[in-house]
Amino acid sequence: MKIGVLLSGAGVYDGAEIQESVLILLALEQAGVSYFCIAPNIEQHHVINHLTGNEMNEKRNVLVEAARIARGNIKDLAEINADDMDGLVMPGGFGVAKNFTKWAFEGANGEINPDVKKIINEMVRNHKPIAAVCMSPTTVAKALEGSGIEANLTIGTTKEKSPYQIADINAEMKKVDANPVLCPVTEVITDDANNIVSSPCYMMEASISQINEGIQKTIAKLVEMVALQRES
Repeated sequence: MKIGVLLSGAGVYDGAEIQESVLILLALEQAGVSYFCIAPNIEQHHVINHLTGNEMNEKRNVLVEAARIARGNIKDLAEINADDMDGLVMPGGFGVAKNFTKWAFEGANGEINPDVKKIINEMVRNHKPIAAVCMSPTTVAKALEGSGIEANLTIGTTKEKSPYQIADINAEMKKVDANPVLCPVTEVITDDANNIVSSPCYMMEASISQINEGIQKTIAKLVEMVALQRES
């Protein structure tokens, strides 16, 4: 079993959420499956100073930055297709809404990177499972826009504290025909028809241990889905 981990840079405000990414890699190893990291070879939308929150006057590359998390062992997304993996995992972070899509600025109307759209659609068409956490379900929703697939996805719940406007994001997800489902941070939502599992992670106010609980359940479900697909 081989799982691809799609990274959007390195750092919550302009790339992949690092804690989520590392916990995902750890959960995959603990589950006894092999994995490899991938990222698009594109320029970041912008660079954020993670100490101050201010934009910096410099440019960075998503693949180069994601290599920090992958310890240099990473592949260009443009060179990867669904045949190279049994499942795909997408950590969150603002990079998915700034570098993969422009959701952070234009909501559901924002464009999506063509290579990101391609790999998500290839995985779904080939019945290969996808795990998406935090903000990354919005990228899955955008990628499947116009496909006729109404995926069940979660970015969290309006019943618990969140630093983000969950209801507003859910409304935008509906515009691209996704079906947003409310879910607490330590739980997951599964779309068995389309082999997609999602969990809120840092879209909610939560501790790293709560994030880890959700990720562990997400990866366990992903591995289960992959095993079922390989048996069928």
